[in-house]
Amino acid sequence: MKFSVLSFLRRKKGPSRNELMRGFKVKYDNFKLLLESNTELLKIISDIEQKLRGRSGFGLPYIEAQTMRAFFHCARMVQCLEKMSGRPRPLLKKSLDDMQQIIKGEPGTPARAACPDLILKYECIGRERADAVGEKNANLGEVRNRLGLRVPRGFAITTAAFDRFMVFNRLEGVVQKLKAQADVIETETILQVSEQIQMLIGESEVPQDLAQAILDAYGELDAATPADQAPLKVSLRSSAIGEDSVLSFAGQYRSVLNVPPQRILDEYKSVLASLFTPRAIAYRLHMGIPFPDAAMAVACLEMVRARASGVMYTRNPVNPLENRIIINAVWGLGPYAVDGIVPPDTYVLSKDPQPVLLKSRIGEKTAQLVARSDGYLVEQTVSDTLRRQACLSDDRARELAAIGLRLEEHYGCPQDVEWAMDETDRFVILQTRPLRLEGRDTDGKAVRAEIPAGAQVLIDNAEAACAGVGFGPAVHVHGEEDLANFPDGGVLVAVHPSPQYVMVMSKAQAIITDFGSLVSHMASLAREYMIPTLMNTREATSLIAPGTPVTVDAYNGRVYFGQVPEVLAAGLQQGGFVVKGPAYQALRRRADLIVPLNLTDPKSPDFTEHNCRTIHDIMRYIHEKSYGVVFQLGDLVTDRASISARLQAPLPIDLYVIDLAGGLSVDATRVAVVRPAEVQSVPFKALLKGMLRSDLGGRQPRPVNLSGFLSVMSEQMLSGEGTSAERFGDRSYAIVSDKYLNFSSRVGYHYSVLDCYCGKTAAKNYIHFQFKGGAADEVRRSRRARMIEKALGALGFIVETNGDRVTARMAKQEDSYLENKLDLLGRLLIFTRQMDMMMSSEAHIDRLTECFLDGNYSLDPCREVPAENAAQ
Repeated sequence: MKFSVLSFLRRKKGPSRNELMRGFKVKYDNFKLLLESNTELLKIISDIEQKLRGRSGFGLPYIEAQTMRAFFHCARMVQCLEKMSGRPRPLLKKSLDDMQQIIKGEPGTPARAACPDLILKYECIGRERADAVGEKNANLGEVRNRLGLRVPRGFAITTAAFDRFMVFNRLEGVVQKLKAQADVIETETILQVSEQIQMLIGESEVPQDLAQAILDAYGELDAATPADQAPLKVSLRSSAIGEDSVLSFAGQYRSVLNVPPQRILDEYKSVLASLFTPRAIAYRLHMGIPFPDAAMAVACLEMVRARASGVMYTRNPVNPLENRIIINAVWGLGPYAVDGIVPPDTYVLSKDPQPVLLKSRIGEKTAQLVARSDGYLVEQTVSDTLRRQACLSDDRARELAAIGLRLEEHYGCPQDVEWAMDETDRFVILQTRPLRLEGRDTDGKAVRAEIPAGAQVLIDNAEAACAGVGFGPAVHVHGEEDLANFPDGGVLVAVHPSPQYVMVMSKAQAIITDFGSLVSHMASLAREYMIPTLMNTREATSLIAPGTPVTVDAYNGRVYFGQVPEVLAAGLQQGGFVVKGPAYQALRRRADLIVPLNLTDPKSPDFTEHNCRTIHDIMRYIHEKSYGVVFQLGDLVTDRASISARLQAPLPIDLYVIDLAGGLSVDATRVAVVRPAEVQSVPFKALLKGMLRSDLGGRQPRPVNLSGFLSVMSEQMLSGEGTSAERFGDRSYAIVSDKYLNFSSRVGYHYSVLDCYCGKTAAKNYIHFQFKGGAADEVRRSRRARMIEKALGALGFIVETNGDRVTARMAKQEDSYLENKLDLLGRLLIFTRQMDMMMSSEAHIDRLTECFLDGNYSLDPCREVPAENAAQ
């Protein structure tokens, strides 16, 4: 009795339903983790490359954190591949271990110096105490004690106090576990983690010894306060470790103004809690700052009764070649200047020993923020006489500029200074920190100042807070929900600037606001993230509708409708201010083990585990090999497994669906059939949309060419029954989840496999497609393969063809874009069914490709095809 190998395998008892589901789950879950780590490693590598090009500042904590993250994600990719393939990878583990041993021989980041004091007075503080009191406190002490400039009276609540609070309330372990759940890509996880941590801190107690130390220090200040100003109001300002240093943390933490004595302890807790706001967590994740290096000191300062306040830059932050001092000023308290609430007065001065006022622009300041005697802040309308009056006379502007020169000379670099002018017209320095400067590297290409021919300008003459160009759909942001749903590649459009936008700066292509100024907190962050940013457009939110594609030219202050290739092709690149000191050299050494890619060609005999010499090599090797494992998911299915349900749809294949999680609205293990309306998987739904089109000719028999039919018959007779093992079963399978699809169609003598992830994060999305086989002779099968290759190439896929085998890839595109391509792939699968029998000449390749791309699925040359049928 003759029987094929396939019939034997079919009679053999297969794995149980539970065993199969566990097998699917293991492979699928590990593949998802592998892709997540691959995405994170690509971001880490890109970020390191930008740092080495001087795109933004960094310190030793950044280096340690990014190194740790790189090794973690690489090790996780190795582990995932092992679990997917079912075999160990000792060579990959050895390569990773060898790299770690090299790094262990390098000096690490010094630990934060221990400080026994809970409170330190400013007369005892200088830059050398930054570990104990944070950079903001340290700089205030330095300015007071070394330069003799006026700062508010006050004291520092140290990092030792923060540690005491965390230990007393047993929060360190809990907070660390919660923060491990935060993902810089999935913004909603940051919101959830932040809410839980801040709630825990709000419910905790300030230890008695710490509370007494704070209130005693406040009592000393209050005792020296004039009777008509008692009780003394204070401001509690964040002074976290690393804040106001190379990394600015601008606006990320909380400062509370005009605090009466009875609220000091509660507001102290609120400042500590701001270490874990969504924007602060996102900022530290992006900058690679681990939790152990995050500690919060607090500045407790006498509240300055300011007539005017503002910000001073001792160099133009957008154009450092313009060596000028820029001062912005508003009436009342400073937040209305740094938050861009009202248009400030602007003064530009030379950097001569006696600064010269070069130009000034007086804004219409309709409102001011003032401190009330009851401890609250209120907005007041500015009188008509003061609205257009300059906050600073020419002499006072020159005096303030001279103070800026002293600060720059002392610190040895340009400074970002917050200042106030009190009721006696004396200047008070509220903080100073290194100014984030932006350079330009145009690779020898000139910036286009003229408007390209045919381009539609939506906005002109806006103020640039960070130069550059960007393109994407406009996304209006009104609150945290909009930030949580912000897509990769969007252009953020808002009324006012906000440091909260840091949560999506790693996703945004550009930022546009109606109001604001280049001295706002958000402007500083935009320069740190190198996001092209335009402010003071006045009407961006009304002129640019949500979803409108726009090109942002933040060199020339313009926003264009649609994509403007001439602007984007200018090739402009930003480069930040960086000193190639010890931190740079340390990063350079680590980068040599992480960034270089030696394994570039998967077809090369050198593409092996043995030749992986960097983390990038290991990542590339695993990423390539993982798809081979995933493509075999359909092979795990046997006819005896009751884990699938048949799709009831007019398709020329017998299709069964296996739901891993969220792919169907029904339980596929408890029903015999499912219907297309019950499909919830985004990629599967898109594929079915194309396959189920009523105008596709693939549902009816193809017009068979006689020679093609004879070719098929002769192939079958000549090959004989001995080749029947090469034929596949009649069933096709779709393994789905809400965002995932592994589609395996094996019918007759051909097969096609499609593997896809389609979610809201473009960096994770991909389509991998394979097609092979047919019943006709080799020549006709090759022609059909080349027709499929041409069609997929026209659709934007990267395609390779070898004989009758076609492989196509597409990755890192928006979900809507991939859904469109899956729709077209579905059409192509049905359109090309049995097409090998029609391929009687080479001319059929171009003719059939043209028919498909034009939407002429019936192959009728006289038929008028609707425009929407054409492949986009």
